Amino acid sequence: MRMQMNKAAAGLAVGAALLGSGIALAGTIAPEAVRIEDMELSRPLTDTPGDPAKGRDVFADRKLGNCLACHANKDLSNELFHGDVGPSLDGVAQRWSPAQLRAIVVNSKTVLGEATVMPGFYSLDVGADVAEEFAGKTILSAQDVEDVVAYLTTLKQD
Repeated sequence: MRMQMNKAAAGLAVGAALLGSGIALAGTIAPEAVRIEDMELSRPLTDTPGDPAKGRDVFADRKLGNCLACHANKDLSNELFHGDVGPSLDGVAQRWSPAQLRAIVVNSKTVLGEATVMPGFYSLDVGADVAEEFAGKTILSAQDVEDVVAYLTTLKQD
């Protein structure tokens, strides 16, 4: 009994140390392990469901997703400078499934083709001449992607 308690305490200590270190736990898919098939990414990137409110914030944040730089969105009409490089995202939840939206956000080139200017937000395949400070990093975290996808699924036509 005492040995079982010691093992349990040791397991908790290791788990707490990993959480404090910022190391991704088993519940997050690493960007290099993501597999988009048939224009879909069915499995969420994290075990934590996406939060639409947080996704809305990431979508609008010019230092994170910066989605408004390219996409108009009536839900965020109070924000300035909606772009028109990409399509309006009004009604996007009726045009694409959550698995398709996740694939597009993760690496749009695998779904929309190489000609798209949309970056892969959870991809390490970002092209040549990447600034050293960004090499080996994704634009968004796995949880940010799940939050953005949750937000996008709320954008239905009126």
